[in-house]
Amino acid sequence: MIASVSGAGALARIRGLYPNLAPAEQKIADYVLDNPEDVIYATVTQLAERCGVGEATVIRFCQSAGFRGYQELKLSIARDLVSPLANINEEIAPDDTLAAITQKISISSLRAINETLKVLDLDSLDRTISLMLKAKKIQFCGVGASGLTALEAKYRFLRIGVWCEAYLDAHFAAMFAATLGSRDVVIGFSHTGSTKDTVHCLEVAKGAGAHTVCITNHPRSPITKVAEITLLTSSPETPLGSGAFRSKMAQLLILDVLFTGVAMRMQKSALQASEKTAKAVLDKLY
Repeated sequence: MIASVSGAGALARIRGLYPNLAPAEQKIADYVLDNPEDVIYATVTQLAERCGVGEATVIRFCQSAGFRGYQELKLSIARDLVSPLANINEEIAPDDTLAAITQKISISSLRAINETLKVLDLDSLDRTISLMLKAKKIQFCGVGASGLTALEAKYRFLRIGVWCEAYLDAHFAAMFAATLGSRDVVIGFSHTGSTKDTVHCLEVAKGAGAHTVCITNHPRSPITKVAEITLLTSSPETPLGSGAFRSKMAQLLILDVLFTGVAMRMQKSALQASEKTAKAVLDKLY
């Protein structure tokens, strides 16, 4: 059994174990030691490509170094490199004033939106909107911070009368995905593209014949292999900064475009549903 090394210095451990690693694993170790900053932002697929090895070799390297998997390796490297304050926000300095913090966060959020606009493919957006309009049922899936985006998506589309669902429980999500068919769509939110539960949900839906769409920051991550359409965000974050608000804003930007595109094409029916749903909760307000 491999013991967890959470909290241990990853780079020092890799240097110490280097002579005992297999040749292919030493190639990975060389890259990790020379480019630790790149590794904490890379997916397992990207690291494998940069080292000229297979993904399975990367996993074996992590285990040989005493880590349970690639994500634990990244977390430990991030602890080596990132200051405690940067765990909250990489761009904030200890002596920043509240005014400086406010300005830096604003700039960071705007950058995430602008960079996402640059990588968004309009044809992919249009195809997704068309699939959603034709769908009998739409499922949004995600866990953690991305799960909250999935719930937001459900709320937005229910307001205009679209039959959709979102489950934070992985078992419920997989079960619902299994009931979908060729006229249905599953949209998965995963910043890393490596979240097992979200990838599994898309796999189940695809196996059932449904269309699959993913919204992710990594174009060569596991989720893109099971997605018919990939919509990219652009907001890098470290493993310790997972769930950053700027990453959430990038996801919400795409969600807002999808929502508006669907609503505009639905026109009258979307307006009628908005009025009905608004009246349904009218007596809940003072």
